[in-house]
Amino acid sequence: MNICGIEKVSLVDFDGYVSTVLFCGGCNFACPFCHNGGLVKEIAHAIPPEEVFDHLVKRKKVLDAVVVSGGEPTLQSDLLPFLKQIKEMGFKTKLDTNGTNFEVLRQAIEQRLVDYVAMDVKNSTSAYCKTTGMQDFDLSQVLSSINLLKTAEIDCEFRTTLVREFHTQETIRDMAQMLTGAKKLFLQKFKESPNCLSGGLSPVPQDQAEIFAEILRKTVSRVTLRGY
Repeated sequence: MNICGIEKVSLVDFDGYVSTVLFCGGCNFACPFCHNGGLVKEIAHAIPPEEVFDHLVKRKKVLDAVVVSGGEPTLQSDLLPFLKQIKEMGFKTKLDTNGTNFEVLRQAIEQRLVDYVAMDVKNSTSAYCKTTGMQDFDLSQVLSSINLLKTAEIDCEFRTTLVREFHTQETIRDMAQMLTGAKKLFLQKFKESPNCLSGGLSPVPQDQAEIFAEILRKTVSRVTLRGY
């Protein structure tokens, strides 16, 4: 596991649980608004897994869960055995993913290695490449992951970071069709940061975000603004 960052105690990354958050290096997207821009490329000074497990053992009486985030965790070849080891220690697990590795996500769910999944849905299919900084990206894995989570017997959420330069009522309407039948979606407010891959981006104003939410509520059971 290429773990490039750790937040030892978090009260906000896994609702209802005190968690440690692990940030994996490397991502197959280059979203201009990503606030973990430093993790998109592999980082040389990784944290040894033994150091992580030592921390978990020492804080076992305080911690309830471990969140594996990124970057994109499913790019890590040893993610599944890593999650299994965490589960065997008695912790709940949450996985943050962009949904581009359907098979790993499927196995993690079927093997009961995750208790919660948060999947980023970047935009409508027509705007996905622009929003993720990619060219000619094959969305089939993303769409398969969305459909998997719609019906999976596991608690999960979809989430979209709203950026005025990328999201419009048209793309949101298309996204609503893509997410038809989803149970939970969070619309997150973009916050500019020096760590973002690109500058000059701005958040969607709250009144517009409310309009987006109403559009999405036609097909998604629960749509909530986050950070507004």
